[in-house]
Amino acid sequence: MKSRTWPSILAYTSARILIFGCSVILLNAAGARGILLLFLGLVVSMIASYILLNKQRAIIAERLNGRLSKAGSKVSELRGRLDEGTKAEDAGDAEEETVQAN
Repeated sequence: MKSRTWPSILAYTSARILIFGCSVILLNAAGARGILLLFLGLVVSMIASYILLNKQRAIIAERLNGRLSKAGSKVSELRGRLDEGTKAEDAGDAEEETVQAN
């Protein structure tokens, strides 16, 4: 089954933006204004996102780690094939040198 990472990332990002928007609205209603409003909104939304979106963040991290491990295994396989080819070329070159020396 193919994992769907991008929709999860989009949902997580949308939830973070929504939490930030709600934080700004609530802080504005509480009387914060200007740069203080944005700074407090960022701090409050970071804390709320860390608590409320922990499970979703763990799911995304797991999916991304799975994708990275698959890519890593493909790179290892390619590296092995390249090493085998290099060894075969080196063995062929050594045989040619032996033939030319005689």
